[in-house]
Amino acid sequence: MSNPNFTTPPPIGKFLLLSYPAPRVVLATMNRPSSLNCMNTSAHWEMDAFWKWLDQEPSLSVAVITGAGTKAFSAGADLKEWDNSMSADADPKDRLGNAPAFKPLSRRLGKKPVVAAVNGLAMGRGRSLLDLVVAAETAYFALPEVKRGVSPIGGALPRIIRTLGLQRASEFALTGRNVTAQEAHQWGLVNKVVPQDKVVEEAVKYASMIAENSPDAIICTRAGLREGWESASVERAVEITLEREFAELQRGENILEGLKAFTEKRAPVWKASRL
Repeated sequence: MSNPNFTTPPPIGKFLLLSYPAPRVVLATMNRPSSLNCMNTSAHWEMDAFWKWLDQEPSLSVAVITGAGTKAFSAGADLKEWDNSMSADADPKDRLGNAPAFKPLSRRLGKKPVVAAVNGLAMGRGRSLLDLVVAAETAYFALPEVKRGVSPIGGALPRIIRTLGLQRASEFALTGRNVTAQEAHQWGLVNKVVPQDKVVEEAVKYASMIAENSPDAIICTRAGLREGWESASVERAVEITLEREFAELQRGENILEGLKAFTEKRAPVWKASRL
């Protein structure tokens, strides 16, 4: 277990349990197992604070997120809270379907990569398209919103189109059916399928492989991937990353250290990212 020295203390809350399983890696465990780790409004605010802290904390390069227990990664939005917000005597401004002041996990942009350790069911916003996904053999994925009279409007729809293509995205979103971890792997939604008792361990391995690299290069490379995924023009995505993140990378110490370490045939000693 790693013991990082933080520039600022991590946010304190009840929904996320934080630990540090490897250097420059934080493990966030969603902790509402009795409610299948679903996310109510307070949980969303807590996660919003955590992602902002992660991006600003120089001692960390990557996060792993998982769910407490063995049944669920996350069931997504808290539908009981949503139902209460739709009652006749509730203030319409407080309805969960309104655009929130925070960005939910499913719409997170951020700077640093996140690896999902999907230990059980992953539904709705709990099935967010993160940078890498390791899934337990018993895990399954779904966008069940259409079965509940709502729509997966929290960010999933345009993202699964880009990852899965129109036909598979349509099957996923319009039927609301469960997709097994094995099928999700075949679709390209999951990087690796492992036994349930190995899912966090394997996700931490991926995170550690990332965290060994230059903090500047991690942020720049992820930005280039995300820009290419979201932009209409491939070439414009390259230009944006060159003008923005890569320009900053070239002004930093880590590019000099990486090239010098290669020449001297030694392991690099990275500094905190300037990006």
